[in-house]
Amino acid sequence: MSALLSVIYTLRRYHRAVREVGMEADDSVHGTSLSLLTDLYQLTMSQGYLAAGRGEDRAVFHLFFRKLPFGGGFAIAAGMEPALEWLKAARFDESDVAYLASLRAADGSALFAPVFLERLRGFRFGIDVDMVAEGTAVFPHEPLVRVEGPLWHCQLAETALLTIINFQTLIATKAARMVHAAAGDPVIEFGLRRAQGIDGGLSATRAAFVGGVAATSNVLAGKLLGVPVRGTHAHSWVMAFEDELESFRAYAKAMPNNCLLLVDTFDTLRGVRNAVIVGGELEAAGHRLLGIRLDSGDLAYLSIEARKILDAAGLNDASIVASNDLDERTILSLKHQGAKIDTWGVGTRLVTGGDQSALGGVYKLAAIRTNEREAWRSTIKLSDHVAKVSIPGRLDIGRCWRDGRMVGDAIVRADEALAGGSTIVDADDPTREKRLEGDRFEMLLEPRLRGGEVVGQGPARLIEARQRAIAQRAALHPGVLRFDSPHQYPAGIEQSLAAERLEMVRAARQRAALGAQA
Repeated sequence: MSALLSVIYTLRRYHRAVREVGMEADDSVHGTSLSLLTDLYQLTMSQGYLAAGRGEDRAVFHLFFRKLPFGGGFAIAAGMEPALEWLKAARFDESDVAYLASLRAADGSALFAPVFLERLRGFRFGIDVDMVAEGTAVFPHEPLVRVEGPLWHCQLAETALLTIINFQTLIATKAARMVHAAAGDPVIEFGLRRAQGIDGGLSATRAAFVGGVAATSNVLAGKLLGVPVRGTHAHSWVMAFEDELESFRAYAKAMPNNCLLLVDTFDTLRGVRNAVIVGGELEAAGHRLLGIRLDSGDLAYLSIEARKILDAAGLNDASIVASNDLDERTILSLKHQGAKIDTWGVGTRLVTGGDQSALGGVYKLAAIRTNEREAWRSTIKLSDHVAKVSIPGRLDIGRCWRDGRMVGDAIVRADEALAGGSTIVDADDPTREKRLEGDRFEMLLEPRLRGGEVVGQGPARLIEARQRAIAQRAALHPGVLRFDSPHQYPAGIEQSLAAERLEMVRAARQRAALGAQA
């Protein structure tokens, strides 16, 4: 792990890497500008805000999710650094402006006015952004990101923030669950060939590493991110030779210091015995067989039998790597069956989210004012579903710790100090309250941009995010980590803020009722 490079994934670096290997800018996957990575309505709203004289109003938006993924008890925040890179790099180049100028409204006229397009030519984000640190354990309704600035700037940030952070948080969480199931065994991400395209593959590898995987098969991610890369050979290697033993010997000759053999091409246990023969030949030449990989069949039975064969041959240190559509529940089941697997290769069910395709994070307006001299006016989004009623005002998260464990989170007003304790109200059930008391409170949102410029210490290294995720998972109550019916971690709205939210709901519904009567 100490060999990791201090490299943070950025979209710009990805495109630069594409060009460095011989592709012209226009031939790269996305071209050179990613500022149009947004939904059309972000641009139409921004034009509308400016036309109405409201574009420069100060606004506060929060990015959060309402429900934990995978039916679990926690999530791991990820994607913050790439999202910041997108914000810092966002520019509308001439090709972007020309494309927008070509769009037509329903009556055939130009969709965007020349004055708005001219504003885009010189556009730079002038927003303040506060975020939780990557690798932080997070919970429903908590603001993972707070964005403050001109209303139209905040609006233009929405889609990219959501697409980057939603996906990476989902995958980091899935990885953390798999790492938890492996109980200390290394987990390696093998999912590139099943990922949703090039960007999906890179983002998934990055997020999986934050979540705790030890290495990846993704070589481009190794170059750009510094994630350790691992891999052996495919079945095609074995099939290309006259017989399996010949193929193993050829691979050992080519890779004597990195020889791990895939043994299930024809007959798994015969393959293990052939690997033992090659292991003996390697030892005679001053090398060691690293191990074998199982990729099909009854992994519990085969790993147990393979271990017996390897140990009987004196290859006690040869590891057994298993793959084949594994996820956290399969890993846990195999462990309960006594499988002799040392390393777990996970692919499809990690990089795609497996049984859940998206996190469902949202981005909601929480406060607004016309200028910095005015007080903030809190805003709220109503719904017939309690979980979809937003939390008003400028928010932060106060985390309560006791004896080195996380004991609860309070969603609070920004800059509100928490001292001895806090009473929280469940965001989904206002009748449920809990008192949080501990030896310290930690405020989780950290300033990252001010007026569009980086502040603080700059981006953390990816390895630090991974270490944080591992430490945070260890600080949770074991019940929160269960896959089935996990204990609900106490996370809710600070009591007075919850009362303000409830009063705003009542007032808004009364206004709606009066309007209906009129």
